[in-house]
Amino acid sequence: MKKRLIDVAMGREMPDLVLKGAKVLNVFTEKLEEKDVAICGGYIAGLGVYDGDNVVDLSGKVLTPGLLDGHIHLESSLLTPTQFERASLAHGTTGVMVDPHEIANVAGTDGIDYMMKLCEPLDMRVWFNLPSCVPACPLEETGEILEAQDLRHYYDQEKVLGLAEMMNSVGVIDGDEKVLQKISDAKSLDRIVDGHAPFLSAKALCAYAGAGVKSDHECTEASEAIEKISRGQWIMVREGTAAKNLDKLLPICTPPYCYRAMFCTDDRHPEDLLNEGHIDHIIRRVVAKGIHPTMAIKMATFNTASYFGLKEYGAVAPGYKADLTVFSDLEGLNVEQVYIDGRLVAKDGKVLNEKPDILPDSEKILRSFHMQPVTAEQIRTPEIKTFQRVIGLKKHELLTDEMLIQPSEDAEPGGVNLDSDILKAIVFERHHNTGHIGIGFIHGYGLKSGAIATSVAHDSHNLIVIGTNDDDIVIAANTVREMNGGFAIVDSGKVLESLPLPIAGLMSDLPIEAVYDKLCALKAAAKQLGVSEDIDPFMTLGFVSLPVIPTLRLNGKGLIDVEKQAIVPLTF
Repeated sequence: MKKRLIDVAMGREMPDLVLKGAKVLNVFTEKLEEKDVAICGGYIAGLGVYDGDNVVDLSGKVLTPGLLDGHIHLESSLLTPTQFERASLAHGTTGVMVDPHEIANVAGTDGIDYMMKLCEPLDMRVWFNLPSCVPACPLEETGEILEAQDLRHYYDQEKVLGLAEMMNSVGVIDGDEKVLQKISDAKSLDRIVDGHAPFLSAKALCAYAGAGVKSDHECTEASEAIEKISRGQWIMVREGTAAKNLDKLLPICTPPYCYRAMFCTDDRHPEDLLNEGHIDHIIRRVVAKGIHPTMAIKMATFNTASYFGLKEYGAVAPGYKADLTVFSDLEGLNVEQVYIDGRLVAKDGKVLNEKPDILPDSEKILRSFHMQPVTAEQIRTPEIKTFQRVIGLKKHELLTDEMLIQPSEDAEPGGVNLDSDILKAIVFERHHNTGHIGIGFIHGYGLKSGAIATSVAHDSHNLIVIGTNDDDIVIAANTVREMNGGFAIVDSGKVLESLPLPIAGLMSDLPIEAVYDKLCALKAAAKQLGVSEDIDPFMTLGFVSLPVIPTLRLNGKGLIDVEKQAIVPLTF
C-alpha cells in the first residue's frame, strides 16, 4: 500500500479518484490552495496536478478535512446511531467522539456494548471515550455502577480513545482512589482523559489538570476558558440544543487561544440537526460573528484530531485519510459533498448508503423501568409558610441558581405560584424500585397549565416531571412509565402529546423524520402551555437532576447543593 501511495503521488500510477480544481484548505498554513487531490486506497496520495479515470470536478468549491465533533452523547439525539448518521453525515461530519455514559447509567456495560454494535456498520467514524462517572457522583441513583475494572478491557479496542468527561472533579481533587484509578488506567496506556469541571479555578484547577485531565467543555465565560487553556487544558466550545456557550466563548476562537480549542455539541436534538445542521452550523455561526472561516474549520477538524491523537485525520495532506467535506464556498458554507476513505457518502444533503437499524434484544435495555405506578398521595406537599429553596433556570445554559423565595398570598398551598413562575418538580427513581421520590420547585420554566414528564434526565435518567398541579403530574409520570420511557405532556387530565423512547428510556426506534414530527408537536404543545421560548422544554428539564453542574439540583434523594455535594431541605 505504501509503495502504491508513493507511485500515485509521483504520477507513476493512476489514483483511485481525483478531486479536481477545488480550493483546498491547508490547515497547516491556514490558506487556500488551488490543487487537485489524488486519492489512493482511502488515503490522500498527493496535491498538485493529477488525472485519472475517475475525476470529480470541484471547480469553485472549497475542499476541507471532514468535520469532527469533539464530544457528543449519541443517545441524547433521541435517535439510534443509524438515524443520527443520516442527519450529521450529510452536514459534513465525518467523525464523532462519543461518550455512551447515558445508556451506561441505565444498562452498564450492556449499554456500552450495544452502542458499539450499533455503530459498527456506519460510514461515519465513531470513536469512543469510556464513561468515567457512572454514577456522576455518590448522590446519583443509577441503573448500574461502573468501576475501573469494568472499563479496562475496552481499551483493547482500536476505536476507544480514552476516558470521557471526568465529572467528579471533587473526587479528583480530594484524591478519591477509585476515581484516580480510572484516570491512571487511561494514562498508563497513553490515552486522553476528558474533563467536565464548570467554574474550577486556581489551585483546584491545577490539581485537576495535574491529575491528567486535559480538556473541558463546560466553560460558560471566556475568562474561565482562558485560565484553563493557560493551565494546559484544551477547550471544547459547546453549542448544542440545551447549552449554547458559543457567544460568550467567541474570544477563544481567536489567536492564541484558538490553537487549543475545538467544537462540540454534547447534545443535539433531531430538529436542530435537520433544520440547522451539526458542526457545520457552529462554523457558520462563528464565521458570521467575524472569525475567519479557515480558522473556524481548522478548529473543527485538525485541532480536534490533534487533541485526540488521531494522526491520520484532520488535514488534506499526503498520508492523511481521505475523509473530506466539500463546501459551496466560504461565504454560505453549505455542505455539498462528503467523502470517507475517498468514497462519496453524502451529496446535496442526503446520505447515499442508508442502513437498517439494529434494535436491542436485551431486556435490560428494552424494559428499563422498574417502579410502581405513581399516586397523588406520594407527591403531595404541605402548605409552605417559610422560605422555599427554588431551582432557578438560566437561559441557554445548564447552570442553575439557588433562589430563596418567601411564599406570597398568591401561592398555592403546596408551594406552586404561577404568577411568580414557581412550579413543582418531582424526580422518581426508576431503576431499582426503591420508591425514592425527590420534590422541589423550579423558576424560569414558564409552564402555566398541566405537566411535562421525561425519562431523559441526566445522567442517571430517572423519571422527572414538572407541573402546575398534582393530578396532571401523576398522569404524565404514569404515561412515561407505561411507555418504558419517553416524553409526555398532559393538561387537564388529558395526554396532549407523547413520544415513546423504548431503548433504555433514551432513544426512539423511529426514523429521524418521525421523531422530528413528534418533537415538533410536543414542543408546540409545551409552548401553548406557556413554556418559555428561551429554553428547550425537554433538554432543559432533563438537566435539572444532574448534581455535578452548579448550583441547585433535584433527584430522587431530594434537593442537592452541588458545591457542597449535600442534600438540603426544601424549606427553611
